[in-house]
Formats: sequence, structure tokens, C-alpha cells
Amino acid sequence: MVHPFALFPMRSDDPLLPITVLTGFLGSGKTTLLNKLLNQPALGRIAVVVNELGEIGLDDLLVESARDDTVLLRDGCVCCTVRSDLVEALTRLHDERANGILPPFERIIVETTGLANPAPILHTLMSTPQLVSRSYLDALVTMVDAAAGPTQLKRYEEAVIQVALADRIVLTKTDLVRPDTVSALLAQVRACNPRALVYRAVNGNLDPARILDVGLREPGGASVQVDRWLGKAGAGAEFEAEPARHAMDIGTFCLYREQPLSRALVGMWLSELALGLGEGLLRVKGIVNVAGACGPLVVHAVERRVYPPVALPEWPSDDRRTRIVFITRGVERAALEASLDTAIRRFPVPP
Repeated sequence: MVHPFALFPMRSDDPLLPITVLTGFLGSGKTTLLNKLLNQPALGRIAVVVNELGEIGLDDLLVESARDDTVLLRDGCVCCTVRSDLVEALTRLHDERANGILPPFERIIVETTGLANPAPILHTLMSTPQLVSRSYLDALVTMVDAAAGPTQLKRYEEAVIQVALADRIVLTKTDLVRPDTVSALLAQVRACNPRALVYRAVNGNLDPARILDVGLREPGGASVQVDRWLGKAGAGAEFEAEPARHAMDIGTFCLYREQPLSRALVGMWLSELALGLGEGLLRVKGIVNVAGACGPLVVHAVERRVYPPVALPEWPSDDRRTRIVFITRGVERAALEASLDTAIRRFPVPP
């Protein structure tokens, strides 16, 4: 059973810890950025989980080895190389934090291997009871190498999926290539994911606020930032461009509805979509205006897995529209629009 506030935790005396998943194809600069983040005291203590196939590259930060797979970093950061299961590694970090064995870290960063499809990792973080009772997925951040990225996005499906699923995208090594190469890469990135905010990092330098605490509900706070979470263009993004239509048949679009929808519609419709579309449904996130409710329902799905809707106690702004972002493969917007209209007719709002 999924913790009722697994996706978007409310305030508590012991707030859930945000988890940022850092991914990107081989050589994209994940570890360089991670090193820079770990050297910023304002971020507090950070627990870092690194996939065993990734290049750790943190030797300059090591001050004490706790055992063969865990090291204590300067300022109390923790680095754990995953040697078994992600759930086991994260559970152990939480347990040792609670028992005082590790410093009371305040956030977790999971760095994936360069060849990873991040979808299973997102599912694990959002559906495993022992994790969602203590932490929540804040954002998926994808690094893209400005020099190698254009070829990688043409040749490797993993690189495309990493970009398509991202909440934030960071272009690296832009200082090493021509401006027209950066512009062409940005067009490729936008073709995969037109809604994620895109930034550049040179030698790993990037304002942490651009990629951390970007979830719908910030840790320990009460503010709800729907546009920031859904990926509305603007909001300080360094790069903006008109998206291309397709990249490896991947499309991203948002469905809007002005009128309130039936509560019965939400879970049933998304579950049917996931069952019918299968791998064609890469990621879904949005808020739904439910008739008679004080606040919206938050919906989330990754590939075939739909997570229980979560009710927010109130609307964060005067914009009461239903807004659902889809990232799909081989699925046209018109088909989803028609599917939603059919579901509205099947599940009308009670009089």
C-alpha cells in the first residue's frame, strides 16, 4: 500500500526528506555537478547514493571510510555506492540516520549510471512503503553533454528517455562547443521534452535552487507551486525555444479542462490508459479539478504504474483548471483528448 502522502508530503514534526534523482548519459557531468553541490554548506547535509556502475569521483572529498560501501564526506555528507538493491541502500541510510549512526542529513541525491532508464528508479521511490513513509521524489534532473549530446540523442534510446522524463535539464560543456551547436542541441532536447526547464552548467557550476526543491510541496513548507512542478515555461529558465514535434516518436503535451471533473473518472481513466498504452505512456503528472472538492487532486504515473491520487487541502492560486502533462511514445495528443472526453461522458459530474 502506498503511503497516502507519498508523492507530496504535508508538514510534520519529522518532515519527509526530498530525493533528487540525477541522471544523464555517459560523460554528461553528473559527478562534477554533484561535487559542486556537496561543497555548498547552505544545502546542509546530503546523503548521496551512487549506482555501482557510475564513476564516483569523490576521492577529494573523502575524510573517513565507515566501511567498504559507505563513506563519510566533509560537512557530514554520506555517500553510499549501491552494491545490491536501491531500496536496501536507502532504507539503511534512513535507519542509521534515525539511530544516530549517521549525521541527520536533510536531503538525498541518487546518481544513476549513465546507461540507466530512470523510470524503474522513479517507481521504486514512489511506491515502496518503507521509503515513501520517510522520503519523497522531488525531481528527476538530467544532464546532457553539449559536445556528445547531439549524437547520443540520435543514437541511444536511453539518452532520449532520460531527457523525456526529466523535470529539469542541465546542459554541460557548452563552453567547449560553438553557439550554433548549443542551439541545435537545445532543439533536440525540446523535441524530447518541451516542458522541463533547461539550464547550463559550466564546470559543474549551477545555482542549486534551479534543480533542488522543485516538487509540488517544498520540504518542511506549506507553499504549493503548481506551475513550477508541472514545468511551465519561464520561471527563470535560461533557455527557451519552440519545441519540435517528435524525437524518436516521443511527444510531450498538456491537457486542459475548464469544468470540474468527476472523482470517479480520475483513477479509472488513468488506469485504463496505462493498461491500454503500456510502454507508450512514459510519464504523467498533473492536478485535477474535482467537483465538490476544496482543492485539486494530484495525479502521477510512470509507464504502466499509476499512483493513488492525492488530495491537496486547497487551491494554490485562482487558476482552477485541470492540467495534466503527458510524456508519451507513439501516442498522439488527439487520441488522449478523445479518451478524456469519452471518460467525461462515461463519468459525469453528479447533479
